[in-house]
Amino acid sequence: MVLRPEQRSKLDESNDTEFYSFPRFVTHVDEGFIDQLTNLYRERLQPQTRILDLMSSWVSHLPDEIEFSHLEGHGMNAEELAKNPRLNHYFVQNLNQNPKLPLDDQDFDAVLIAVSVQYLQYPEAVFTEIQRILKPGGLVIVSFSNRMFYQKAIAAWRDGTDLSRVQQVKAYFQAIPGFSQPEVIVRSSPLPSFLQMLGIMGADPFYAVITNRLEP
Repeated sequence: MVLRPEQRSKLDESNDTEFYSFPRFVTHVDEGFIDQLTNLYRERLQPQTRILDLMSSWVSHLPDEIEFSHLEGHGMNAEELAKNPRLNHYFVQNLNQNPKLPLDDQDFDAVLIAVSVQYLQYPEAVFTEIQRILKPGGLVIVSFSNRMFYQKAIAAWRDGTDLSRVQQVKAYFQAIPGFSQPEVIVRSSPLPSFLQMLGIMGADPFYAVITNRLEP
């Protein structure tokens, strides 16, 4: 197993369904991060393909000019998902209670997880499901920054560094047979140290781990 039991714990162990029961119509990263994510999707996703936006919300950050044959959404709040104009269909499910996705084998060309992987307590089970539903050669893009709902992030993520979190997501893929060697994208924009001393924050760092389902 990638994580020890204590690394899966959360400061707030209450039911996640309650925490996400009210909608949050906000973005949890800055515009610079969103622009980089949209550009990455523009570079890697193909038009007229089937996409699963896993752990999504009211916005998917996809390029406006690319049309997909089907965009399936998943999340924890139905009101947020209903507001997402890109989704053709969505379902609500707590993956920490039930990681089994109600989706067919080899049915999707790509799976996206944006700024949410830090909340998975059993990532091995979820990534096994991702591998199952992907077509051979299918793409996975997991993106994240250094922001989180601290009380709901797992201990391994809370206690880690940006670098260790990149390695952690790579390990999730490497623990599951059938994924290619993960590719890592790191783009940070640190401020000069004297500005940091003044308490001025830099832009959100951008991290992405990308892989494919291997051909049989």
